[in-house]
Amino acid sequence: MRSEVPRERLRFSSNLTMPPERRRRMKLDRRTGAKPKRKPGTRPDWKAGAGPGRPPQKPAPSSQRKPPARPSAAAAAIAVAAAEEEGRLRQRNRLTLEEDKPAVERCLEELVFGDVENDEDALLRRLRGARVQGHEDSGDSEVENEAKDNFPPQKKPVWVDEDDEDEEMVDMMNNRFRKDMMKNASESKLSKDNLKKRLKEEFQHAMGGVPAWAETTKRKTSSDDESEEDEDDLLQRTGNFISTSTSLPRGILKMKNCQHANAERPTVARISSVQFHPGAQIVMVAGLDNAVSLFQVDGKTNPKIQSIYLERFPIFKACFSANGEEVLATSNHSKVLYVYDMLAGKLIPVHQVRGLKEKIVRSFEVSPDGSFLLINGIAGYLHLLAMKTKELIGSMKINGRVAASTFSSDSKKVYASSGDGEVYVWDVNSRKCLNRFVDEGSLYGLSIATSRNGQYVACGSNCGVVNIYNQDSCLQETNPKPIKAIMNLVTGVTSLTFNPTTEILAIASEKMKEAVRLVHLPSCTVFSNFPVVKKKNISHVHTMDFSPRSGYFALGNEKGKALMYRLHHYSDF
Repeated sequence: MRSEVPRERLRFSSNLTMPPERRRRMKLDRRTGAKPKRKPGTRPDWKAGAGPGRPPQKPAPSSQRKPPARPSAAAAAIAVAAAEEEGRLRQRNRLTLEEDKPAVERCLEELVFGDVENDEDALLRRLRGARVQGHEDSGDSEVENEAKDNFPPQKKPVWVDEDDEDEEMVDMMNNRFRKDMMKNASESKLSKDNLKKRLKEEFQHAMGGVPAWAETTKRKTSSDDESEEDEDDLLQRTGNFISTSTSLPRGILKMKNCQHANAERPTVARISSVQFHPGAQIVMVAGLDNAVSLFQVDGKTNPKIQSIYLERFPIFKACFSANGEEVLATSNHSKVLYVYDMLAGKLIPVHQVRGLKEKIVRSFEVSPDGSFLLINGIAGYLHLLAMKTKELIGSMKINGRVAASTFSSDSKKVYASSGDGEVYVWDVNSRKCLNRFVDEGSLYGLSIATSRNGQYVACGSNCGVVNIYNQDSCLQETNPKPIKAIMNLVTGVTSLTFNPTTEILAIASEKMKEAVRLVHLPSCTVFSNFPVVKKKNISHVHTMDFSPRSGYFALGNEKGKALMYRLHHYSDF
């Protein structure tokens, strides 16, 4: 009679997993085609008496089951021996696989995964731990998490060179660029950190402070929503998203040669004056051939508009008035001042100015606001005239002779350079001297110019040095230091001209061929691509000028040519 005790069903848990060592060995056996080996002392999964074609034995009642016996010392020894045997098999299989690997691959695996020769489980735990840590960091993207998983841990250096810890010193005396950065004789050698700080100070001094792009504290950060909206707006529009910078870059000035300004009226006489009209696209060319010519500027043919011939009057200087309605001209050996009215088409000679006792009128300057006319006289006199009536307002006197003079951008001050190397600053309304200082390193002044924005004063001397000063220091200090001394010319600097945007300073000497340079501001560095030495078509430069919006640059030489260049950085005339 069968027992009424219900049979117990064998339940197999789905959570049972194969150990990683056995999984790896099973995969390896499948690849090689060998049958998996059993551990010694193990039995098949079916019980004795049960097999294929045999009915399974009935389980014994629970009341008749015996509790499992505790493992004895022999069983523990068998388990240890089995583990050692499995380790030896795994080591043998690993060595067998690595024999076919090239040395480069083994070296790469060691660099990426570390030394896992005796402990592969440690590698698995390390990779698994890095992956878990990467998922906990919710702020990173999936790509960053993958990069972090694959990034190997940093290793400690095997040895440290004591010489690397010593601070390396840089020689400042044997380098002409570093020598200028020395503040005193004790700084013949500087450490790399101190040299880096010094270079940063020089850069900030040249740029007038820290540029906006270098200020990390003022950078604005936008939210994710705003950035997504900007991206959507960018993808919905079409157009030219790449544009040139508003400020002129230094190093190379993009420019091209244009047709000569006076190509339709060629001459062999020296060009003494070249100037662009302040309001129209016109350039004026005057020279020792007694003629003043006006040309339309188009960069291709530059058609002639008009020529004014002055009999027995070789022109020393010609200049437009501030409003562009008149042309003033003086000669080498005459006290007559010619005024050409462009609207009426009349030529008016001014033979004598009441109160002016000069025998020769040559050099003069027109104020930017169009109110005054300044005539450089002999014996150190400067004569101030009213532009409208051509009458004398007053005179100012300096020590020595007047080499050059110019108005400030607001027409309230006059800067005069003397033959003794001194610079005088005068007030126009009171005709009083506001300041007087010595141009550093100058023995004989030849030229002077002020910038349109009222920031710089440039002084040229007979030794070829151009000192660039801050205009405020020239008004307040008796011995101002120049911002930069330009030493690219070796003969006397006879011409100085700032462009209207105060980004270029043109310097030239009429005593040497090809002696003209364009200086970038505020870096005070010379553009390397001008002039082109191989062509040598510039010759001796006597006059220079920029168009009202710096689109063109013109200069006149002793061969009668008014050379003209198109500056690509500026889009307007």
